Amino acid sequence: MVIRAGITLGSREAQQIFSLCDKNGSGSMDFEEFLEALRPPMSAARKWIIADAFHKLDKTGAGLVSVEDLHGVYGGRTHPKYQSGEWTEEQVFRAFLDSFDSPNDTDGKGGGRAAPDQGAGLCGA
Repeated sequence: MVIRAGITLGSREAQQIFSLCDKNGSGSMDFEEFLEALRPPMSAARKWIIADAFHKLDKTGAGLVSVEDLHGVYGGRTHPKYQSGEWTEEQVFRAFLDSFDSPNDTDGKGGGRAAPDQGAGLCGA
């Protein structure tokens, strides 16, 4: 991709860039690291809004949003699958939390390293 853009990098330069993006130091770039490298930086205002929304969901203050946190702050009973009787409110909450999981983090809780700074810029810069 770099070559197609007309950018020539030496081996050392390429290794330095790769090292910045290889957050866990594994020597390879996983999907989450790749996505993080492609995301544009967020403005301070956007980070503040996201942090505020996250803290409203994180009722226990644990730094993670769990099913327990969602009771009273997320209207699961208005979800079409709840209204049709297909899902319980608990299943609606679980599906909501699952939508925030990445391929490398499938714990079903929103938060941790990615929150509330989800979407940090190029290689975390």
